This record gives sequence, C-alpha cells and structure tokens, in this order.
Amino acid sequence: MRPATATAAAVTTLIGVGAAAVAAGRYASDVALKAPPGRPLPGDPRLTVHATGPERITLTRSLASLRPGTYGIEAPGLHAVVGPVLDRVPHTADTVVRRLERVELGTPGPGARVRLTPQLHRGTPTTALGLPHEDLEIPGELGPLPAWLVPGPRSIWVIALHGLGVTREHPLNLVPFYNRRKIPVLVPAYRGDEGAPPSPDGLAHLGDSEWRDVDAAIRYAVRRGAGQVVLHGWGTGAAMALRAAAESGVRDRIAGLVLDSPVLDWEATVRNLAAARHVPGPLLPLAVRAAQGRTGPHADRLRAASEPDALRVPVLLLHGPDDTLAPWEPSVELAARRPDLVSLQTIRQAPHAAMWNADPVRYEETLRRFLTPLL
Repeated sequence: MRPATATAAAVTTLIGVGAAAVAAGRYASDVALKAPPGRPLPGDPRLTVHATGPERITLTRSLASLRPGTYGIEAPGLHAVVGPVLDRVPHTADTVVRRLERVELGTPGPGARVRLTPQLHRGTPTTALGLPHEDLEIPGELGPLPAWLVPGPRSIWVIALHGLGVTREHPLNLVPFYNRRKIPVLVPAYRGDEGAPPSPDGLAHLGDSEWRDVDAAIRYAVRRGAGQVVLHGWGTGAAMALRAAAESGVRDRIAGLVLDSPVLDWEATVRNLAAARHVPGPLLPLAVRAAQGRTGPHADRLRAASEPDALRVPVLLLHGPDDTLAPWEPSVELAARRPDLVSLQTIRQAPHAAMWNADPVRYEETLRRFLTPLL
C-alpha cells in the first residue's frame, strides 16, 4: 500500500473509532441523564408477589425485600405500602413476608412484578395525608413551577426537594413531622418534573441547573413571609440545596441544610447510574465524559459548593454505606472536616434516598435535635 493511501486508511479508521466512541458515550450518558421523574431507580431487582393475605404480602426473597423499615411497592397501575418483615409467619425459603400497610392503587395479586420505592404516598398533602395545603405556582427561570404549601405559624419554612427516581410526592414522608412542629413546608417541582417547564436540552443535570429553581422557591417563600428557610433535599435535591446555599442571591435567608443521601461526587453518581442500567464497564468513563460535555462541568461547581470552607450554616447529613448511587464516603469526609457545622447520622441497610424508610424513629429524632436550635 502506498504511504499516502496507508495514512488515509489509518485516519479513516481512527475517525471511525472516534465516532463510535462518541456514540457509545452519548448512549451511556443518556442512561444517566434521561431518567424520567417517578421511574424506579436502577439497581434494585424486580420482585414477584407470591401471595397476599390479611395485612401481609409475600415477596421474592432478596436483600431488597429483607430491608428493615417501610417502603412503597410499585408497578404500572399499582402502588402499595409494606412495613416490617414478619419473621414468624410461615414462608418458603425463597420468599419473605412483610406487613401490608395499605394499597393505594391497583391490586398486588400473585404474579405481579414490583419494585420497592422510598415514596410512600400518592396524591397531594390533602388527599394523601389529610393536611390542608395550597396549590400554587412559583415564578421560575423557565416558567411557572407547581408547588404545594402546607401552612404553619412559624416564620422559618422548610423547602423540601425531591431527588432521582421519585416525584414531589416523596417529601410527603416527612411533611407530617414538620406539620406537628408547626413549620410551613413548601414542596416545589422543578424543571423536568410533571407540570414544570422542561430542561432546554431535555436532560437532567443532576442539580447543576435545577438549583436555580430552588433559588426561585426561596425567593417565593421570603415574599410570602418566611424569615428564614431550611432546605431539606434528597439525592440530587441535596446537591441543589448545597448549590443554592453557595450561590443564591438570597442565601442569607438559609438557616440550615438537611441533606439525605447527597450527591457530592457527581462523576461517581453518573458512573453508578450507568452501571446500574447495565452499561458495560469499558463505556463508563465515556459516559462521564459525554455527560460533562453535554451538560457542563458539574463536578467542579458541586465540589466548590461542598468544600468544607464553603459551608456557612449548620448541616445535617443522613447517609449510609449501602447507597449504591451516591457514595457515602464523601459525606463521611465532609463531616470529619467540618465537625463544627456538619453532623452525620449513619443509617445502614438503606438504599439511596431511603434513610427515613429504614429507620423513621431515629431519623426523626435526629432531625428534631438538629432543628431545635434553629426554631
């Protein structure tokens, strides 16, 4: 082969390989950045319902179905709530029996394929919890953001920010806790949620752009009379809270942060999301690079917001080593480096954003102690 021809062939091959790598990276990043709200997070197996009885349900035995605590179970057209494992109820070696707390939608009949979710409720604060609420719209950067306001007489408000794989119904788990303490709770949707404006590029940014909708929620709360706010975020909602505390023009109104399963290592979460959806290992670095190229350098901005020296208000971290999407180790490191401001409550045997589900009593007592000096 002539030298010029060989060079041309080599360049063509490299271009082809490069184009294939770009396409593979784009596909892998789609897995992490196009997860629709309310769809189950990857990683947990689907479980088969084997039987139901009075206040009990029999599921496939697995590490997921054996978790302690209270969870929702979901499938298309089905939502129910299961409580603790009932060890003393007879069952086969490959099944587990849990208490069936309630069925809110559909029928969990034998053969149904379900997933566990930390989201217990369907509906609004009024229909799901019996608590009066106001439906409202928050003026956002991209358009109006639907929100619920559960009123209370205190001047400090909580703004509750859901994360991946759930909707704004997820924070309803904690609304009764705040309501008993007479704290107003604002539960906003943000870009990409149902009823909210879509992200301009159609992608989730894992908090990097969504935090500006948190800024809009803080400003709305202040206009409605809030003297200060506490931001309570789960997963990417926690990342949004950190960014707002660092960059919002009204960050002086933030009295504290409650961060449940926070995404502190953006790159690791992208890798974990892609891996959990069965993206081959060699493509995972491409997924991270493609995600950064498509949405911006999240890692640098989030890292700056979560630097120990950047923190200005008390922070409660609720996290555990069994979170396979948002690594626990950065939370441990952050708490160790700022013990004056950061408290870490470690909760084991809990998946991502399900710290309350695994141990609601300890979670709420820890939260009560954190909030008391702020009220």
